[in-house]
Amino acid sequence: MLYDCRSTADRDRGIAAAIEAVRNGELVVLPTDTVYGIGADAFTPYAVRALLDAKDAPHSPPPVLIGSRHTLDGLVFSLPAAARDLVEAFWPGALTILVQHSASLRWDLGDDSGVVAVRMPLHPVALEVLRETGPMAVASANKFGQQPALTADEARDQLGYSVRAYLEAGPAVDPVPSTIVDLTGDVPVLVREGGIGLAKLREVVPELRESQVA
Repeated sequence: MLYDCRSTADRDRGIAAAIEAVRNGELVVLPTDTVYGIGADAFTPYAVRALLDAKDAPHSPPPVLIGSRHTLDGLVFSLPAAARDLVEAFWPGALTILVQHSASLRWDLGDDSGVVAVRMPLHPVALEVLRETGPMAVASANKFGQQPALTADEARDQLGYSVRAYLEAGPAVDPVPSTIVDLTGDVPVLVREGGIGLAKLREVVPELRESQVA
């Protein structure tokens, strides 16, 4: 089902349907502040696998979206000071951080390195869903190798019946990917420059360096 979240009644129905779907281990498509994402409960391994299967993507670990900064404390045993400063400055927003997640977490994102990519998106529909579902594994809502979806309708054309609920909120306003910063080492490293530039990041974390990987 596709729900037009630009309508108050449809928005309420759509958000309720998406929350129920995620809790049942099913997939949803929702808007974010970058492109549309396909999401699943991060703590339901078969749902995460279904997400990757729906995209026809290599089984690499998807990022995790959260609906509150406080949720991060439950995912990470010890958060570096630089991570706290960046989160305070840029969340919710187009910043993804790579951090060591707590070893006690009962999830399987397809990687045993102990590192997770986490972001809090700046979109009211996404945040409303995430605050009820808790952390969600979310990847761009498109088949592997195809263009990311800028609307839920575009996502439905690619993903079809593999998704239970599509939340339409109009075209993505700023389809620039999020900036990724690796905070797992002694010095923060800019992995990918996206919606937030290097200069802005260094205003908060002056020691940030650029990745040497081409």
